[in-house]
Amino acid sequence: MLLNLSRIRTAQERYEKVYKPEAFATGDESFQVAGPVTLAFDIFKDKAQFRLVGRVRTVLELPCDRCLEPFTLPVDAAFDLRYQPHADNTGEGEREIEEDDLSTAFYDNQTIDLGQLMREQFYLSVPMKPLCREDCRGLCAICGTNLNRGACDCKREWEDPRLAALKALKNRSS
Repeated sequence: MLLNLSRIRTAQERYEKVYKPEAFATGDESFQVAGPVTLAFDIFKDKAQFRLVGRVRTVLELPCDRCLEPFTLPVDAAFDLRYQPHADNTGEGEREIEEDDLSTAFYDNQTIDLGQLMREQFYLSVPMKPLCREDCRGLCAICGTNLNRGACDCKREWEDPRLAALKALKNRSS
């Protein structure tokens, strides 16, 4: 999934391609690509700098943080990235990161790794706490039953044994 920059001859070109989900099956991520990945962007060339503006669309499958059941999350992520030759990154010492630096990346050997670009957009699309639905009830902390599917008979009240003496005082005064 490499973009060969030496083949880009004009100042602006269009790139569109659909990738199969199997191309992203590494097993390292906290999600799986569950549908075809559509990648479409415009390439703007300015000497050795390239700007990629477009979007990536797919469906991810990931586990819910509350009930651990897998669910699908549609992804429609827009991006606007600048690529410069890696040789331009000379490391000018310490300086404050500016907004423009966050959208700048570097390329080597006249190629841009589109797989890395798409994975980055997937990670940015996944919420901090992925939930199968907003009102997900999660798992019972005692028996592990999925509370979305049914109730369990576990005692939900927990008493702190360190407060037993105070409870005894309360019961005596009542």
